[in-house]
Amino acid sequence: MLKELHPHIADLRKRLTISVATLFIMFIVMFYFHQALLDWIVAPLNHALESVGKVSHVAAKGMITTNQVGGTFFVAMIVSFFAAILASLPIILWQIWLFIAPALYANEKKIILPFIIGGTIMFLVGVAFAYYVVTPFGFKFLITFASFKFVPLINIENYIGFFTKIMAGFGIAFELPVFAYFFALIGLITDKNLIDFFKYAVVIIFIVAALLTPPDVMTQMLMAGPLLVLYGLSILVVKMVNPAKKQNEKETSDDYGTQNKQESSKTSEQKENQQGTKHTDAATSKEPTAPKQPQTQENPEAEEDFDEAFEKLAKETFGEDALLEENKDKSNSDTDDKKDK
Repeated sequence: MLKELHPHIADLRKRLTISVATLFIMFIVMFYFHQALLDWIVAPLNHALESVGKVSHVAAKGMITTNQVGGTFFVAMIVSFFAAILASLPIILWQIWLFIAPALYANEKKIILPFIIGGTIMFLVGVAFAYYVVTPFGFKFLITFASFKFVPLINIENYIGFFTKIMAGFGIAFELPVFAYFFALIGLITDKNLIDFFKYAVVIIFIVAALLTPPDVMTQMLMAGPLLVLYGLSILVVKMVNPAKKQNEKETSDDYGTQNKQESSKTSEQKENQQGTKHTDAATSKEPTAPKQPQTQENPEAEEDFDEAFEKLAKETFGEDALLEENKDKSNSDTDDKKDK
């Protein structure tokens, strides 16, 4: 068994080595550009501080700070690591595909490839939506709240965790149409199921939004709103892939199925009867038949030849007188028999 698993283990080791090496190389590259990455990450926060500072002289004193000696270094490491994961994601997914593809059938490959590609695209769309739509509006609202009394001093370590949670949360939330497409493709859900489940989905969406976003109502609403739109989009996707059957079509399909079952049962019975008759015919044909008795036919010419030969032999042996006497006796006995009759 270990010999059979050895090629798979060797292939897995190869794929993991390539993935880890790619991640390490991308980490070095991203750490080299960590300053540009930090500027990109804090840009929505700086824009929110500047806009709020124009209306509040107290908020105008706000800034981004750190309360640790090596805080900025660890922040640069964390940012570089997450950026390296995103940059290495296409190669990592490709290595995973090369490992599992030999064990899949052609129809399974057709299902998984759109799932991987669509999932990656929708995750990036969710991150872009969070960065360009949610964070500017959300940061501005949060900083403006009570900004006339308090100076917003934002800790960079806390901000990175806050920012990462928002990006990852929206990226995962935007996977909803992809999962709906996958489940509809394998026949688990229909558009009618999603429509009937909508009232429960609203509650679940708000719970998920509360878990994936920081503990504030504004950010939660900014996630729950797009999720509801994505739920409606998922209904349309499922309707195109696996629409629910209408009641009339369902009834006709059920009737057609029962009719097919009855016809198949009849044909099976006819086949069984035909096979039974064939067996009986074969059995009767195999019964032994009595051999025909040879029919003997009388040959008068052969009897005459025999009589002539017998008379010739009698003449040679006993003489003609004895033969005449025997013929007289025969003729007398024949006349007696006739008289008796």
